[in-house]
Amino acid sequence: MHTIGAAAKRTGIKVPTIRYYEAEGLLPAPPRTQSGRRLYGPRELRRLSFIRHARQLGFELDQIRALLDLADHPERPCASADAIARDNLAAVQARLTQLRALEKELKRMVAACHGGAAQDCRIIEVLSDHALCEADAH
Repeated sequence: MHTIGAAAKRTGIKVPTIRYYEAEGLLPAPPRTQSGRRLYGPRELRRLSFIRHARQLGFELDQIRALLDLADHPERPCASADAIARDNLAAVQARLTQLRALEKELKRMVAACHGGAAQDCRIIEVLSDHALCEADAH
């Protein structure tokens, strides 16, 4: 069994975040010592690692909650996990499209800047008037 600090080190999740996940119901309240210290076993560490990995892949907490519920009931079909992953993939693809447009616009702005005084700065001018942008990058 590990204290919350040791669990944080083993999983790479900060202590306040572990408490937050517990408060959000993603992690069941762990057993406590007589002095009230949380104790985390292998099951809790696996669950924390699952949450961390899912967060790294961009899943939202509600999605993670649903995936954890599915993991807790392995007899269920995984169609909902597939749907959640597909929704997340679509969101990532949309963000990538938006980031590419943002990159294009920033490159255009930077290329148009020729130094000199701020009053003649193309970057300041474009940021002041959205109509000067070629793409809607937001």
